[in-house]
Amino acid sequence: MHKMPILAAILLLAAGPALADEGMWTFDNFPRQAVRERYGIDVRQDWLDRVRQATVRLEGGCTGSVVSPAGLVLTNHHCVRQCLQELSGPARDLQDAGFLARDRAAEERCAAVQASILERIEEVTPAVRAAVGDGAGPAANERRKAALTRLVEACEADWRRRGDPHACEAVTLYGGGQYFLYHYRRYTDLRLVFAPEGEVAFFGGDIDNFQFPRWNLDFALLRLYVDGQPARTPDFLRWRRAGAAAGEAVFVAGHPGSTQRLQTVAQLQFEREFVLGHWLLRAAELRGRYLQFAAEGAEHARIIEGPLFPLENALKVRRNQMATLLDHDFMAAREKEERALRAAVAAQARLKPGAVAWADIEAALASYRGFYDRHVFLERGAALQGDLAAAARLLVRAAAERAKPDEARQRQFTEAALPLLRQELLAPQPVYPELEILRLTFSLEKLVEYLGVDDPAVRLALGREAPRTLATRLVRETRLGDPAFRAQLWEGGQAAVEQSRDPLLALALRLEPEAQAVRRRYEDQVEAPLHAAEERLAAARFAVRGTATYPDATFTLRLSYGAVQGWREGGREIAPFTTLDGLYARATGQPPFRLPARWLQARDRLNLDTPFDFVTTNDIVGGNSGSPVIDARGRLVGLAFDGNIHSIGGDYGYDAALNRAVAVHPAAMVLALGEVYGAQALLRELAIE
Repeated sequence: MHKMPILAAILLLAAGPALADEGMWTFDNFPRQAVRERYGIDVRQDWLDRVRQATVRLEGGCTGSVVSPAGLVLTNHHCVRQCLQELSGPARDLQDAGFLARDRAAEERCAAVQASILERIEEVTPAVRAAVGDGAGPAANERRKAALTRLVEACEADWRRRGDPHACEAVTLYGGGQYFLYHYRRYTDLRLVFAPEGEVAFFGGDIDNFQFPRWNLDFALLRLYVDGQPARTPDFLRWRRAGAAAGEAVFVAGHPGSTQRLQTVAQLQFEREFVLGHWLLRAAELRGRYLQFAAEGAEHARIIEGPLFPLENALKVRRNQMATLLDHDFMAAREKEERALRAAVAAQARLKPGAVAWADIEAALASYRGFYDRHVFLERGAALQGDLAAAARLLVRAAAERAKPDEARQRQFTEAALPLLRQELLAPQPVYPELEILRLTFSLEKLVEYLGVDDPAVRLALGREAPRTLATRLVRETRLGDPAFRAQLWEGGQAAVEQSRDPLLALALRLEPEAQAVRRRYEDQVEAPLHAAEERLAAARFAVRGTATYPDATFTLRLSYGAVQGWREGGREIAPFTTLDGLYARATGQPPFRLPARWLQARDRLNLDTPFDFVTTNDIVGGNSGSPVIDARGRLVGLAFDGNIHSIGGDYGYDAALNRAVAVHPAAMVLALGEVYGAQALLRELAIE
């Protein structure tokens, strides 16, 4: 291979992304010129503002969109699964039966759900830079976090003075190249309005997951409430029942969770060898235990459905992420790109600080290899799994952090973050002791396996008991399943937590010093040098490329552009649409291809040519679930719910030939509401063209 001349490398890097429909763009840096040149569409500021204010972030990890002036929110069925589970019981399975509120009085609250709408973006990079100074070690890292906390605190105090229910969030983009404050209107009262049966929402189950052709009716409706009344939402999306045509340009607004497209080759190698490798081994074994639990009876199968679905989804995602990072051609391309950037940086003397960033990243990761498992189990919670154990860890950590000044706290426990934590912790939810025992037993067994029986933390955790014996005793004796007891501990603070005799809380307290020690080691030896190096790399990229590229996803609002388009694979063309007749042709009467009775009964009166699901070239990842697909006039033409199997590698890069987003067609949702579920009141509320 011939070496690329330095000038050519700089020109290549300066060209920016500009290929196909790649990019998850922030609303303040959307590539309007590229869209105009590619699709002939002029994306105006008023269009961007209206779409931004009609796009909702569901804080549990999904997106939604406002679709009526009375706070009605469209999202995916799989984004409300936790709510369905919490509202269900042995005699009422909403995941199986679905839900329709015949009027607003019948809408039921999803107690743990919060939603946010982004109203303003404020850059604060200079303020953060001034607070941090030129340092790059642990002290500088602490100054950076304290500065971000101060900015958020001042932002929220300003909104409180105005008497407005807003929340502020510090957002880091380009690995520390830019810092922003995002101002959100926050909603804490969301109620379930409609959800179809799980069998049609997730038709095909895990077999069809990340596949296409597809027939999933993966949609649900929630409503935003303020002071006990439906929220007023003048910015909402009208529906275009006919949807978008093949080849037509469309946009996806949403909150992609995370990507690693700006990471170095060393970081990708660490991701492959440690993060993915270790996680896949544990998760595959846990899935086996879940399936064994499900086989013990119908009620066990219902109980496990909630945690099994996200685990199977994550397994498929991470297996394919691993395949991407094992692909020789992909890694070779990333290595070539990195060599070109290094050459461009080395060619400019003023970018010298950036030139050593790669070596600093490699050194930090080398240190992390020595205690990665310890950090995952003790600090990130892999040793104490299950809802009850998670509540214990949260109460212990929150009590200690809330006793500190806001600037000195871990950032997930600042005053700005506490309302959501409190709502999630205190929300009533069913507790299934046998499932809790399974999960806690598994995590304690893995703690012994990975750290060793003689490790001090293992001895602190187990004492002289075996993992299953200890887990069974703790789950049977703890009171943490009672929301009132959790509230008592939360309000009582550190004194209440330390004086409590609850055995599960006592276990979390015993392990907390070990967790804090490994956290400090991580922050000093890994987080601080990585962040400093990534900031220098970001400065170097900006110097070479400018801001004509998009940042990695951070579960903040983004907009992608693309078109309705199938793809070619294995010598055949994959058409961009499926129709209703394919749903019935695929149905076998057995899970996961079984249809609910009402769909079988409705067949003869339905138009079987109705479009059902479709694919687009939009660049999306996890977190975009529930994102609206929007046409050039700002009308809703689809609901994103998945990607094809090729899109899973989208965490690390975008393949224009193969990556596709999968969405529910508006015609299918309208048909379902009107012809199958008789939800005429909802249809009248929606603005359907």
